[in-house]
Amino acid sequence: MHSIHKFKVEGIRGEEIDFAHFMGSKIIVVNVASECGYTPQYQQMQELYEEFKDSLVIVGFPCNDFGGQEPGSNEEIEEFCTMKYGVSFPMAAKVGIKRQAHPIYEWLMNKALNGVQDSTVQWNFHKFLLDEEGQLVKSLPSGVSPFDDMIMEWVAGP
Repeated sequence: MHSIHKFKVEGIRGEEIDFAHFMGSKIIVVNVASECGYTPQYQQMQELYEEFKDSLVIVGFPCNDFGGQEPGSNEEIEEFCTMKYGVSFPMAAKVGIKRQAHPIYEWLMNKALNGVQDSTVQWNFHKFLLDEEGQLVKSLPSGVSPFDDMIMEWVAGP
């Protein structure tokens, strides 16, 4: 089965995030870090989430694998995201991607598992776009803004 909806992950507060609950919504999965040059993308992602929250879910995955730019605990990360950027979209507990990749990232990066493409996450704020059925649509590097025309057209489209 080539759907992200089969996954359940630990949330930043220890709660379960069940991707099956996101059936019917487009999903952006993004690895995040608090001390990165791309960290201001949190604000853009929050604005995107607020504008399209009836049809879009963004799930942030804190990760310290890229430049050691997410050294905080889950509690510290949540406080930073809430206080500085007002993040209200779901946030997972801190995961590994480069070393001991979390199963959801193994799936996202491996064509044999996701049925679409192999991808390599090279830095923080790499984005994976998934359709309403939970199938991978596209993998986008860190430098692509959440407000990029391609993302906006995809989110707003059918």
